[in-house]
Amino acid sequence: MATDVRKTITDRVAVLTVSNPERRNAMNIELSRKLVDAVHAAESDDGVGAIVVTGEDPAFCAGGDLAELATADPATLRTVYAGFLAVAESPLPTIAAVNGAAVGAGLNLALACDLRLAGPRAKFDARFLQLGLHPGGGYTWMAQRVLGAQGAAAITLFGEAVDAAEAERIGLVHRVAEDVVAAAVELAARAAAAPPGLVRTTKATLRLTAGMSTQAEAVEVEVRAQAESVRSPEFQERLAALQAKIRSSA
Repeated sequence: MATDVRKTITDRVAVLTVSNPERRNAMNIELSRKLVDAVHAAESDDGVGAIVVTGEDPAFCAGGDLAELATADPATLRTVYAGFLAVAESPLPTIAAVNGAAVGAGLNLALACDLRLAGPRAKFDARFLQLGLHPGGGYTWMAQRVLGAQGAAAITLFGEAVDAAEAERIGLVHRVAEDVVAAAVELAARAAAAPPGLVRTTKATLRLTAGMSTQAEAVEVEVRAQAESVRSPEFQERLAALQAKIRSSA
């Protein structure tokens, strides 16, 4: 069966399904390159305002392709990383719809998204050390950013694998949904419905202010961006519509 990244678009949301069914969607060089291409195509499409990443059932992504990893040099590893790094660096809002096992590089792919939702069969397992493999692709930074030092240590150093409910409890996922792709699309569509430039700017601001030490620094960034948005035609149109609605209901 072919390795592919399938794309569907619903409500301005591009659903990217990674598919390497013979290896439970393991991330190899071919799949990584196709994921890069799919992400960049979504970013360039004026009809897309957000991205959902999922895996072909029953897995999300079972990690890196061990056959390729066995002889990988740094250049090869960077090629494998490129897929989830494209997701991590996307200016569009991204959601991981984790429908099954997210192992190793699959956990990287989930962590690369802005938000994670878990289906009932989701499982999160770093498994790097158990394989005798050092984490890569920025995993240690992403894990600590999402889970804190102790949570990251639990799943990385101590090999604690978690199911959907436990992932929600520790903050690894936002919530659990029975139909995780549908839930992710519904959520992503809210971002995709907002003015595209505003969404991208707001995501960039979130990233920038996350590294700031004081609220005052964040205010200085936000005041310029908010003042610019106030002058935008999108805001003026939406404000006029809201005011008209208020007058009609008075």
